[in-house]
Amino acid sequence: MLNPEGTCDQTAPRTPWSKGKLIGAEPPLLLKHVWCIRSKLRADARIRDLAMFNLAIDSKLRGCDVVSIKVEDIAPHRSRRRSRQCPTTKKSGRTVRFELTEHTRETVDEYLRTYGRKPGDFLFPSRRHKDRCITTRQYARLVSGWLASIGLDPSFYGTQSLRRTKATLIYRRTGNLRAVQLLLGHTKIESTVRYLGIEVDDALAIAEQVDV
Repeated sequence: MLNPEGTCDQTAPRTPWSKGKLIGAEPPLLLKHVWCIRSKLRADARIRDLAMFNLAIDSKLRGCDVVSIKVEDIAPHRSRRRSRQCPTTKKSGRTVRFELTEHTRETVDEYLRTYGRKPGDFLFPSRRHKDRCITTRQYARLVSGWLASIGLDPSFYGTQSLRRTKATLIYRRTGNLRAVQLLLGHTKIESTVRYLGIEVDDALAIAEQVDV
């Protein structure tokens, strides 16, 4: 903070950047949360937001990768669907494959029909600049709105909650860390362990189920 003389006042109180925020990993959504948000967006006829939400859940991509998806990444030819998508992620520069469920495919197809998106277009373009995608900040604001609409605290849940949701469900149902690592695009399985918040008890429970 600057004092009247224009120099930095080291004694002036500073507001911590974390004030009012919950620090730590954003937890995954529960299935009931996912379906509540879907129902809310459908009831409000928010076709774009529903397609974006479903795509974020299925793809398990980071926010920067969700917003930068192009039409050809999802539907390279309108007459021929691509069941498994292969976009390149920004953070790692690696190609990550994911599969859209039929439910998500239907909402994405509805969105493409309604808004007339074409190959070469960003799937979710900026409303001000049609040659650009929406920003990650705008995406985060949308996610916060979806969460708040069903009574969840946006300071506790966020964009990473969407990325974690399906990955966490897959891990809990299968115990297959390697599969989750590949789906998340992590280079090291240790990153996946930290990302999912796996505890020693979880690892031991899995080990007990394996009889050699």
